[in-house]
Amino acid sequence: MTAVYPILATVAAYLLGSLSFAVIVTRVMGLNDPRTYGSKNPGATNVLRSGNKAAAIVTLLLDAMKGWLPVALVMWFGEPYGLNDGTVAMVGLAAFLGHLWPVFFRFEGGKGVATALGVLLGISVWLGLATAATWLIIAFFFRYSSLASLAAAAFAPVYYLLVDGVVWYAEGTIAAAIVVMALLLAWRHKENIQRLIEGKESRLGSKKAKPGAEAASGKQSK
Repeated sequence: MTAVYPILATVAAYLLGSLSFAVIVTRVMGLNDPRTYGSKNPGATNVLRSGNKAAAIVTLLLDAMKGWLPVALVMWFGEPYGLNDGTVAMVGLAAFLGHLWPVFFRFEGGKGVATALGVLLGISVWLGLATAATWLIIAFFFRYSSLASLAAAAFAPVYYLLVDGVVWYAEGTIAAAIVVMALLLAWRHKENIQRLIEGKESRLGSKKAKPGAEAASGKQSK
């Protein structure tokens, strides 16, 4: 029976990750579906384009929570059930994959930045904070959310391995999971990378047409 627990934990983490809070929160708050405007990405950054900061903050926190919770639970309570570092890696990756390909939303998910951050915070608060600080620094100086996300993803496995034996003891399975998340996050940002190269990427704080205005514009052009 002990061998079943890691599988059950991984499946539960994937199902939790499959809750697309960008869609859920906007529905509850009576806002437009984030998959219909802006980047059409169901994530906090695109929800912010609706003009509702509260909805974006709630989405960000819930998306991070669903990455943090399964990892934290395994680390806190998993040992008696045979849940070790390998399970930590599996549940973290499963929650992240659930956000990218959510079973409850036709496998059409977001890019995974907040959920990946939640996973890192679950592994170590210091790892999560270092990665978040990287995002903030890049975003502050360059004003590109996508560039900040890519930089943070690239540095996350470096941070994890760099302080091995100092702040924590790095585990191969967890390191591999962090690398996989970083690669998938970069892949999900491939269109952003192309726009960055072409100089067409939107900067943080730049004014965009509101969802209703976009829809009206689309009707007028038909």
